[in-house]
Amino acid sequence: MDRQSDDAVLKAKLCDAVRLAENGSSPRFVGFLDERQALSAQQIMSHMNYKNYMLYGGHDGAERVVFGAFPDFVEPDGEKFPITAVTASFRSCDNLSHRDFLGALLANGINRETIGDILVDEGICVLYSRSEITNFILSQTTKIGRVGVKLTTGVPQSLPQGAHFEDFSAVVASARLDCIVAAVVGTSREKSSEMIRAGLVMLNHEVNTSVAAAVTQGSKVSVRGKGRFVFDRLGPVTKKGRLSIAGRKYI
Repeated sequence: MDRQSDDAVLKAKLCDAVRLAENGSSPRFVGFLDERQALSAQQIMSHMNYKNYMLYGGHDGAERVVFGAFPDFVEPDGEKFPITAVTASFRSCDNLSHRDFLGALLANGINRETIGDILVDEGICVLYSRSEITNFILSQTTKIGRVGVKLTTGVPQSLPQGAHFEDFSAVVASARLDCIVAAVVGTSREKSSEMIRAGLVMLNHEVNTSVAAAVTQGSKVSVRGKGRFVFDRLGPVTKKGRLSIAGRKYI
């Protein structure tokens, strides 16, 4: 299924959730959604002028979230979402990653849409799942790869960091996408323009083929095969009229 078809299916699910919530007495839920889908959901709700909804992923700042449509008389509340946290414990010397956990879950036949954030650190992983599949995860997951794990519901006192970042800074000619991409991946502006036009670059979760697209503070840029970047600062302008930038690269 291509992206256009995926978007149409998502829109239909969201519209059904809103209709059922408005006509019934209980909230309706869709997802987990990735960041691009969550942005689309917000845009669709704005177009529908529907406001009694919430996006929630089980913890503050979640990247993958569930969409919840609530009846008019029910206040949107994260406690009402069908999300359960599962904590996996393993030996600190065993180097397990997000990819290891996701691969093992998918290999057990679990649908990606039912899994939220997977936060991994030394000896511990907290993953968020739709509540209806939690018991299946607990009963079927004893190993991640060749590493034995112990699963329980709930979260520790503090969540694992999950995503790890490497700071970067640079000076660019402007905040145009081609300039920004060239700086963060260490290539020429000509090469970065080729990548952008080839559809290899996403700006804020959408493929953007305009080399002149503006990157702003807080923007996220993904370059296929090169990494994902968050821009925390654009500016100030140097004495030579160039733009100083800083941010973080996902590692």
